[in-house]
Amino acid sequence: LMSRYSNDTDSLREMLSQGLPQLFNGLLTIISVFIMMLVLSPLLTLLVVVMLVLMLVAARLIGRRSAGYFIRQQRELGKINGYIEERVTGIKVIKVFNHEQQTIEEFDQLNGELFHAAQNAHTFANILMPVMGNLSYLNYALVAVVGAAMVISGRLDLGSIGSFLQYTRNFSMPIATISQQFNAILNALAGAERIFRLMDEPLEQDRGTVELVNVRPDAQGGLQETPERSEQWAWKKTLPDGSSSLIALHGDVRFHDVDFSYVAGKPVLHQVSFYAKPGQKIALVGSTGAGKTTITNLLNRFYDIEQGSITYDGVDIRDIRQSELRRSLAMVLQDTHLFTGTVRENIRYGRLAATDEEVLAAAKLANADYFIRHLPQGYDTVISGDGANLSAGQRQLLAIARAAVNDPPVLVLDEATSSIDTRTESLIEQGMDKLMEGRTVFVIAHRLSTVRNANAIMVIEQGRIIERGDHQELLDLQGKYYRLYTGSFELE
Repeated sequence: LMSRYSNDTDSLREMLSQGLPQLFNGLLTIISVFIMMLVLSPLLTLLVVVMLVLMLVAARLIGRRSAGYFIRQQRELGKINGYIEERVTGIKVIKVFNHEQQTIEEFDQLNGELFHAAQNAHTFANILMPVMGNLSYLNYALVAVVGAAMVISGRLDLGSIGSFLQYTRNFSMPIATISQQFNAILNALAGAERIFRLMDEPLEQDRGTVELVNVRPDAQGGLQETPERSEQWAWKKTLPDGSSSLIALHGDVRFHDVDFSYVAGKPVLHQVSFYAKPGQKIALVGSTGAGKTTITNLLNRFYDIEQGSITYDGVDIRDIRQSELRRSLAMVLQDTHLFTGTVRENIRYGRLAATDEEVLAAAKLANADYFIRHLPQGYDTVISGDGANLSAGQRQLLAIARAAVNDPPVLVLDEATSSIDTRTESLIEQGMDKLMEGRTVFVIAHRLSTVRNANAIMVIEQGRIIERGDHQELLDLQGKYYRLYTGSFELE
């Protein structure tokens, strides 16, 4: 994907900025010269046209072979760029497992495939110019011979043949120029094919119309929309008559008979039904690949369900605009991603309009304030390379602070404490308990100690909820959760 954004677009840009003007200039020259040649001698012009057809046939035969290799070259270039990016990102893993030599060998193999594709592409493309040049010289010679015969026979005067020969030279020059640009044109066309293939992918469709708005109580005890940020939110639903209704946002989330699959014919979730009342903490437990993260993906509408419904305070989330839905959610992912910038900017990423005071409050809530103040420039310390200058625990604390500054009604924690030491996890739990007050919380964790205080625990197996209840109820059931908790069965 990155190769299409960089290499392919660069090839196309170079052709449009340099090759295309020369191509248009050459075509204009060919047309004007052709008209003058036709005026001087239709017979000699016919001879030039015959040779032009031979040139075009040669260009087509060579270009067809060369174009295929240029497409392969761009494909191999994309592969090697992706490989380099992946290996540079995972350099520590490569060193830990002593895979440097294997990585070098794999790179050499990919580089060799790129070399052969580029070699074949440019070999065929470079053949074209001498072929076109020789045909141009042959054309010039034939015109000279036939023209001389016409002068001898009196059908053409000497001045006309001299002019025609000059026009023939002028006619061949733009063809040679176009041939010189042939490599760039083929390379650009190969890149354009990959770019347009990407652009032809169907766009994500969002037919939602429901908006998220700030509200305050009115004099009649109802809700009234307000432009200022407030502690109350509501879904604004536009009615067929043009009026609108406000539905208070509390964080009541319900799944009803939800089916979903990433690939057609391979279902991931089957008839999943559960509800989360406002302020409840719902834990999703199960083996890797059971469908836990899929549920959180559906909550954010990263994908739309195939059957069933997901409602948010009674509103189907498919009717809610994706951007508005995601404003009401905050998510702490298993793989924490930070951006190049200051600590303050990374926390504020959760809500760009947050003030410095709100950023500070969010950091304190996540128990990140202490370590931030001990950084070289505190909140103005620059984070680089996806947080490479921070520990895993510090990165995750910042991710939690980023979620806290958004102050959402619904919070999703996907393995939020999986890479944090016990002491840090304890500090996080204290802050999260404050953050979770009055909010609906979904927690995914392999360590069951983090979900014992959940209001409800859903045990998921192969896309189905096989057990549900609180911690004690599931222990009394002595089913899979009991075996997981007692260690007689381990999560994969």
